[in-house]
Amino acid sequence: MGANSSSIAELANNSYLQRLAGTETISENDPFWNQLLSFSFTTPTNGADTQLLEEATLSICKSLIENNSRTENLQALVKIFLSRTNELKISAECQDQLFIWQAHNALFIIRCLLKVFVSQMPEEELQLNFSYQERAPLSYGAEAEDLLEELICNLVHLIIELPLLDITYSILLESVTTLLVLLSYQLFQKEIIRESLIYKHLMKGQCHQHTSRIVKTLLYNFIRQEKCPPRGTQIFEQTSEGSGLLYGLASGVASGLWTVLTLGGVGSKAAQQGDLSSPLANRSLLLLLVLSNLSNGPESPNPYRQSIMSFKNTQDNTAIQSPNSYCFQINFNSLYTALYEQQKSDQATLLLYTLLHQNPNVRTYVLARTDVENLVLPILETLYCVEERNSHHVYMALIILLILTEEDSFNRSVHEVVLKNITWYAERVLTEISLGSLLVLVVIRTVQYNMTRTRDKYLHTNCLAALANMSAQFRSLHQYAAQRIISLFALLSKKHNKVLEQATQSLRGPVSAEENLPTPDYAQDLNVIEEVIRMMLEIINSCLSTSLHHNPNLVYALLYKRDLFEQFRTHPSFQDVMQNLDMVISFFSLRLEQAGTDLSVERVLEVIKQGAVALPKDKLKKFPELKFKYVEEEQPEEFFVPYIWSLAYNSTAELYWNPQQVQLFTMDSG
Repeated sequence: MGANSSSIAELANNSYLQRLAGTETISENDPFWNQLLSFSFTTPTNGADTQLLEEATLSICKSLIENNSRTENLQALVKIFLSRTNELKISAECQDQLFIWQAHNALFIIRCLLKVFVSQMPEEELQLNFSYQERAPLSYGAEAEDLLEELICNLVHLIIELPLLDITYSILLESVTTLLVLLSYQLFQKEIIRESLIYKHLMKGQCHQHTSRIVKTLLYNFIRQEKCPPRGTQIFEQTSEGSGLLYGLASGVASGLWTVLTLGGVGSKAAQQGDLSSPLANRSLLLLLVLSNLSNGPESPNPYRQSIMSFKNTQDNTAIQSPNSYCFQINFNSLYTALYEQQKSDQATLLLYTLLHQNPNVRTYVLARTDVENLVLPILETLYCVEERNSHHVYMALIILLILTEEDSFNRSVHEVVLKNITWYAERVLTEISLGSLLVLVVIRTVQYNMTRTRDKYLHTNCLAALANMSAQFRSLHQYAAQRIISLFALLSKKHNKVLEQATQSLRGPVSAEENLPTPDYAQDLNVIEEVIRMMLEIINSCLSTSLHHNPNLVYALLYKRDLFEQFRTHPSFQDVMQNLDMVISFFSLRLEQAGTDLSVERVLEVIKQGAVALPKDKLKKFPELKFKYVEEEQPEEFFVPYIWSLAYNSTAELYWNPQQVQLFTMDSG
């Protein structure tokens, strides 16, 4: 690096980097620093290029690790960067691109070095490499500075204070990425980190006072979804040949700055998928998720999580009088729009889950929206495209639906929204269907997929819990949705009979000649399937006992497949819940017999509608209302921390490490 553009292949032999990592102590006032930081370099935008960069500079990094305890050149570089951050805001206001460019280059080098340091040494050793002794004249014997906390606080301060402009985009992005790199110690640990020096600096040190502002800024970065500045933007025009530092700086800016600024942005085919539209928005969201899931201290809760839980709408006047130091205001309308527009990404789905589950203000706002279909449709599409999504994303989408269906107002409103032409639903052409019926279809499809593929009991339970929450408010169910409810019951019935037959055969004797094979626990399998069957019967019963007259299509489907329920009438596990179904089937079967034979579908539905009015409501046995609430596990970080870091690892080139080094999650499932 230095006053000219650099390529990856040249870095190992770069004289400036070799001097930085060498045995010579470099004074902060040495002109070397201006020369070092006057480079243009195309920053890698994918894991493969990042790996090439690390391989090319590994020898330099190892030399620095070996020599830095004596030279303190890393600390000097950090001091150079810190001295410039104080003037960055003024530089942005004055459009001083040159100053910002050099500050960005300093941070870029620091981040690249930190990435190697983090993977090579524990936090305690990293701390020693940030202990700095003043080298100025007459400063002998002065107390050593701790530059690690100062760097972290300056990065936080830079993120919240520096305005987001074309000329500041790259350094803001680099600041967020550097914080992620510092926090990435977690990647190299199998267990969740509970105590950390870096966590302490972020949650208890000088950064603590900026908690609400950093959360607000990161949220607004996500909301704004600012794209990278366009490639080819020229800041300095090269007017003549020249040499020396000034020309090196100007030509470096002209040829390379905006290449650096397009990290994974527009025009970069090699970019990671998660960074294609807005790398700053993506990484800001990742940093926010990482910060909010840091472990609580024994006596002090995570301040970032507290801030996530308490912020309010800008239109909420009570927020101003709030005594909560973590509270701030943000535009909920803009946040809502960003959330539904970005729901195809795991990160946005995880943020939506976090806000709905932990922030009552956001939850109340979302449930009060009259355009809830904008939010629900992309969630349903995620569930529908289950084969293309990772299991964690599907799980989070399902939990969001479960949280929403806890509210009766939501369950009523989804049946009032009529949708036209759902193009992504391939099993059947849906020219017109209510959002509620579509939700039923997609959740049932998820159950059926899970039965044949993943066989996750927990996924089953949550799917059926969402349907159960909705069942009392089913209104005008689409005929296809009604059919799929009964079809799911038929599938469960068939599975029940198969397991029952296998259990009966196992009691008669071994079915296999290999006596050493473990015997399947058919009793447990039968118990699980019967639990699911009972829940399905309760869902159907709940709809019939509360809104039968609103759902003629469900009664029609029930009558069409009445034989399915015959075997469960006398089953001790289902007798109580079968009473209402028996009565409904008998009542409407009799009315259809009285109406004659060879009835058309239209005539059958007409008889059902007339019968629904005539059916005495007191004949249906009342059962307790079906209500299921989502309860987070006792140690949610055991799930969320590996999940978030797997997203960061897979979507951010700068967080690429050799998979053999990563301990937190298995790369196959990451």
